[in-house]
This record gives sequence, C-alpha cells and structure tokens, in this order.
Amino acid sequence: MTPEAAREELSRRADAIEGGYEMMLAYAAQGLATDQGAANSNQLRDHLQRFEAALTGLAQTYRECAAALAVGPQAALDGFLKTLEADAATTQAALRLVLGQPGISSQVIDNINASIHVRALLTDVFIVDEILKNSRA
Repeated sequence: MTPEAAREELSRRADAIEGGYEMMLAYAAQGLATDQGAANSNQLRDHLQRFEAALTGLAQTYRECAAALAVGPQAALDGFLKTLEADAATTQAALRLVLGQPGISSQVIDNINASIHVRALLTDVFIVDEILKNSRA
C-alpha cells in the first residue's frame, strides 16, 4: 500500500466514523421514541451502517498505513493498535445490536454516545490519525 493510498483509506474510514458519531449526537437530541416514520430514519441508519463498516479491519488498515509511512516504534504501535482493535470490536458489536432493532430511539443512541467504548474508539482514532498525519513518507 502506498502512503497516499493508505492515507486516503484512513481518511474515508475516519470520515465515516466521525460522521456517524455526529449523526448520533444530532439524533439523540431529538427525543424520538423510534426512528420508524422519522424524517431522518434512513439517514440515521445509513450513518450507523457506514460507521459500523468502517470498523471492520480498522486496526489492520492502520498497521498497513504505519508500515507504508515507516511509523514507529513498532512495539508501541502494535500495543496501541491492539487496544484500538478491541475498542473497535466492542463499538461494532453495539452498533450491530442497535441496527438490528426495528426501531431506534433517541435514548438508545444517547446511551451509545455515552458508551466508554465509543469514546475510547474515537480517542484511539484521533491519536493514531494525528501520529500518521505528522509522519513523513
């Protein structure tokens, strides 16, 4: 993977994650009992699906990008990416649970927003993105 391709892939995933989180914040504030019949129901589910999909293989994509950019130290990076991988898996499980429901309330989304796993994932992504952004290749 070239450095440019790696950065582009990570940017696409980060946009999906951030966009999903921002949509969740907006939806949680609406106080809806369900998304069924809501004007933005499809938009909510679309954002959640993109967020969920962006988490599949996220840590490996960061590994490939870091390798392409020669980011290190390798042992520290590997340790951190194991944490990111666990946070992504937990967040993904929560998103899948919510997406599997026939109706999604604002309260459920508010609880997902407050989840320590989601917040940890966002922080993990911001940390690695910043490190990769500041690397030269």
